[in-house]
Amino acid sequence: MRSPQDASVNLHALEPEDFLEEVHSFEHWFESVSGYLVGLDHGHRRDVSEPSIVGAERQRLIATLCSYAVAETAALEASSGLIAIAPNRASKIFLSTQTADEGRHVEVVLNRLRELGVADPDAEVERRAGRSIRNFRERLLELVAAHEWDSAIFAQNVALETMEYTVFRAHARVADPVTRDMLERILRDERRHIGFGENELGRRIAQDPRRRAWLSTVKSELDRLVLSTFDEALEELRVPRGDRPQLGRDYLQAVARLGLD
Repeated sequence: MRSPQDASVNLHALEPEDFLEEVHSFEHWFESVSGYLVGLDHGHRRDVSEPSIVGAERQRLIATLCSYAVAETAALEASSGLIAIAPNRASKIFLSTQTADEGRHVEVVLNRLRELGVADPDAEVERRAGRSIRNFRERLLELVAAHEWDSAIFAQNVALETMEYTVFRAHARVADPVTRDMLERILRDERRHIGFGENELGRRIAQDPRRRAWLSTVKSELDRLVLSTFDEALEELRVPRGDRPQLGRDYLQAVARLGLD
């Protein structure tokens, strides 16, 4: 395996086990995040000008960010809980880096609410976050508490992270400059988290194909929550209904890569 200091080695030239060891490491995490987190002001660049957001537009943005805070808090709580039940050291280390990512995401979303004039972001989140994402959070944490490793990783690192990736990307296209910069930085983390989930479950299904049938059952249960969460978020963002099936493709493609019905 390459030394962490040997940055000149191509990761993809490593043997499969060495590759996984490296990309799940803190060293790789430091290298991944350092380039887009240095010099920020609470999750966005200091030189991005704050536009005037008022009236209904401001209220929609606040409501949307409240739901984002619940989603990121769910991922924070689940990631930290999954460390204890992870089947190997590399997964524990990766989840510790994901926990740090999710904690930062919660912090920057809540700060964005403060920048928009919300005096008590936690109370605002409690009052305005969407029902579907609350229900998803509850189900995800139940799977973690039950030590359902495969199901919880699917719920978090495939379903939830893909939902966030899809919605955040759609939002970033139409967002004000400050919110866009914040979301684009979060998106870089979400890609890493999705990659871990797909790789972990893909390997476990290959080792025991019976897991595929079980995960298909879990997927069927979560589909309703995923789709209703999509609908609530995209409605708040005023995404035309005709564009929503196309946005849902990310989730369907992630599921298809795992061979789930």
